[in-house]
Amino acid sequence: MQIPKVLLVNDDAASLFALKTLLLAAAGAADYELITATSGHQALRHVLNHEFAVILLDVNMPGMDGFETAAAIHSHPRSSTTPIIFITAHYADEMHRLEAYGKGAADYLFTPVIAQVLQTKVAVFVELTRRALELQAKSEELARLNQDLRVQRVQDLERINHELELEVAERKSAEERAHALSIRDALTGLVNRRSLIQQLEHAVATADRSGSEFALLFLDLDKFKSINDTLGHEVGDELLRQVAARLLGAVRQSDVVARLGGDEFVVMLPGAGASANAARVARKIDQAHRRHFDILGHRVHTSTSIGIGLYPQDAASAAQLMKNADTAMYHAKQNRRGSIEFFREELNARETERARWVAELQTALAGGQLELLFQPRATLPERTLCGIEALLYWHHPRLGRIGATEFLPGISDRALLDQVCSWTIAAACARFSHWQAAGHQLDGLRLAVELPVMTLTADLAPLVRSRMAQCALAPGWLELDIPERLLVKCADAAPVLDQLREAGVRLAVHNFGNAGASLTTLRALALDILKIDAAFVDAIDTEGGADMVAAIIHLGRALGMRVLAQGVRHERQLTMLASLGCDQFQGELLGQPMPAAAMESRLPGAAAGQAAAPPKNPRQRGPRR
Repeated sequence: MQIPKVLLVNDDAASLFALKTLLLAAAGAADYELITATSGHQALRHVLNHEFAVILLDVNMPGMDGFETAAAIHSHPRSSTTPIIFITAHYADEMHRLEAYGKGAADYLFTPVIAQVLQTKVAVFVELTRRALELQAKSEELARLNQDLRVQRVQDLERINHELELEVAERKSAEERAHALSIRDALTGLVNRRSLIQQLEHAVATADRSGSEFALLFLDLDKFKSINDTLGHEVGDELLRQVAARLLGAVRQSDVVARLGGDEFVVMLPGAGASANAARVARKIDQAHRRHFDILGHRVHTSTSIGIGLYPQDAASAAQLMKNADTAMYHAKQNRRGSIEFFREELNARETERARWVAELQTALAGGQLELLFQPRATLPERTLCGIEALLYWHHPRLGRIGATEFLPGISDRALLDQVCSWTIAAACARFSHWQAAGHQLDGLRLAVELPVMTLTADLAPLVRSRMAQCALAPGWLELDIPERLLVKCADAAPVLDQLREAGVRLAVHNFGNAGASLTTLRALALDILKIDAAFVDAIDTEGGADMVAAIIHLGRALGMRVLAQGVRHERQLTMLASLGCDQFQGELLGQPMPAAAMESRLPGAAAGQAAAPPKNPRQRGPRR
């Protein structure tokens, strides 16, 4: 029996060789004979001598092009129904595609061709021809059978033919699904990363050739991880699908919307006026995402941080444009969640400096460059020492000693921040244990630990309990100072604070008055100490300043909290605070932050010669949270 034949027509030797290699590399290539031609005229001669299962025809050929060749092939009765697949480098040229289908094309592929797609399409037509040849052979055999068997054989052939049609249909359906999966994101149906990169590189080539421009928007959902962890992956997946739908509704049909993975999306906007158009579309997307999402009975709120890169203004390649738009998005998220940021070259410099800062802090953790300084606090009006605040400092090799409030806010690496948090708590526990071992009378004294970027996660209480147990410390002496802004941002803080309270940790609101925590929040969390921000203490002598401090003190009293004034520098401030009923104070007037040895000399009850060796700086990695 004859085997099917496939005709490959391409005037370019390199393209012809590449396509021939792809076809011969297919698992089923031995099931058909591949014939090649380098022109339309040569192809017509082959068509006169052979019947082909499918013809792969290059559109752009000198002399007789692909469309003329196809018309000539289909004009001959013998080859009028031969399927033709056009192959062209004219990407997304709708006129070429319509002309091809008008010439009777069975399909239309763009170079570079995806090997699996090409092999699958050829295999379908080869298999169809092979089965047709088998059917023809069986028909000829049927003619030789006697009349008694003829009816049964006809039925068998009808069944085989039906099964063949079903199998071909299934193969075509599988081919269509495979093609869709190769260019689409399975969850949202948007263009996937691979397809986006191909289209982006094509857009760059087009812009270079024609002198045009386009914009790239890099988007990241805010609080998506929290939503996913709190409400479950089913809600998270549905949120991504709805976000994709709103993105498609905010752009033109000619724009490209892609999902890179996770909660990251990209929008490519071709055409003139890329900068103005990008800003307009970004605002439209932002407004669309600020409306709540109704998902499985939950009302979900999120926003989108957007970074914008322009080609060719901001990059010389597709990869660089992606990176720069991503950098702009990162800085938008850092500055204010839900904001829009255009890329500018200084962002790369800031990103480089940030990476250097992170590397230096990692070295500081490993190299013993971190240190705790200690600042006393006292009661009012007695001025008796009642507590000590541990403050984190870094002996930076270039900048000297810098405080935690200067170097931690610029760090976004959550794991690194957790390591710093763990180090600080461990160092505070070790220091207090050392003072106890040295014979100091510490009853009634509390050591407050300030963590400027502390996160109220479920791992915090186990970490504190573990560090206290390692140093054999009883509950009740440790106080954690929680920045007011953290209480405002963290909606699920109560369970974490309850666990800390159960571990014997006292809790203070640090720098109260600068972040706008509501009375409802403070009452619900039932904290122990309210620390007045130093700015209010500085303004106590100005008009209305004393009234503001008095209001904060009365608020603390109403909530059952003790009130501590920060940043006290003058006697007149202290006198006013005492008259207003403030409980405790700290600041320059009582003592600046000092090394552990200097603080130890001010502690009561040290026996001569009883001091133990100071604890080593802890270098634990700490849990990843």
